[in-house]
Amino acid sequence: MKAVRLYKPGDLRTEDIPVPEIKDDEVLIKVMAVGVCGSDIPRALTYGAHVSPLVIGHEFSGRIEKTGKEAGDFSAGERVTVPPLVPCGTCAWCQKGEFSLCEDYNYYGSRCDGAMAEYVAVKKTNLLRLPPEISYEDAAATDPCANALHAMTRSGFKSGESVVIYGAGPIGLFALQYAKRNGASKIIAVDVWPEKLKIASSLGADVIINAKEGGVSKRVKEETGGGADTAVDFSGVPSAQRDCVHCVSKLGRVVLLGISHKGLELSEQEVDMIMREQLDLRGSWNSFTSPFPGPDWTGSIELMRNGASAEKIISHRLSLDEAPGIFRKIAEGGFFFNKIMFYPWGLDAARINT
Repeated sequence: MKAVRLYKPGDLRTEDIPVPEIKDDEVLIKVMAVGVCGSDIPRALTYGAHVSPLVIGHEFSGRIEKTGKEAGDFSAGERVTVPPLVPCGTCAWCQKGEFSLCEDYNYYGSRCDGAMAEYVAVKKTNLLRLPPEISYEDAAATDPCANALHAMTRSGFKSGESVVIYGAGPIGLFALQYAKRNGASKIIAVDVWPEKLKIASSLGADVIINAKEGGVSKRVKEETGGGADTAVDFSGVPSAQRDCVHCVSKLGRVVLLGISHKGLELSEQEVDMIMREQLDLRGSWNSFTSPFPGPDWTGSIELMRNGASAEKIISHRLSLDEAPGIFRKIAEGGFFFNKIMFYPWGLDAARINT
């Protein structure tokens, strides 16, 4: 089969490799669509992976091609998406149902072979059936959607509240769609890319702000009458993380989801604001809770059944052969992309619901 394998940072190759053998508790999935996560970029270009060579890719959907002896009630031909975390099930956090905090997990596409390939073997416990309303293309974006829902849950968002979405990438745009469909009084999207802000507007943002122009918190407070109820940073940029503190009202909530790998220095004023205005500052990591994979995943499927979609979020629709080239372009920088999606069996196959 054809697969995209990472050998070392910057060395990504599309190769022919054997179709994986499945164990008794696994199924073989014919991958119909697989997306590039923001975490795939530093993995492929900077840090490398836990094993080498590795088939990358953990945001995917497909059709069951073959089942192991212990696959339960799953059968060939079923359409599925796959939560990529394989929790140990025995550590203290797994026992509490907080699988995102598992201390000894496996993970498709980073710790074992993933789905940027024509086929992938996955455990039966990682299968989530798809309703007929959802295409393979949308289903491959369930992972970023679930991350968005987890952040919104961590924020304590309620109908009638105002929300600042800082970073209009795939996860931020799914959070926007969730907020829109769940009664947000005002949604403000912030980014530095006009293209992303245009998408945010088309998906229901009431206000869009280009952070390059400055004055974000001032504009937010003008639009909300004193500050938003919650602000979520999806960018991982330290200046954006600090801006979120300035964007919320008293008793406001700030959630940090974007990965920065950088320090966050808060000024004396910002620390004073957090204390005196009784702000909540929370982290959001992944999306897996009990019963596995958790309500963020099943909620994402339901959100898509009700009209949320990745269609406008996807900026590049490519074949597996184009993977090394697009990662080289990302490394060079300076060009716009949002969600990059690969289609091992062609785009038309990924847009059907059967």
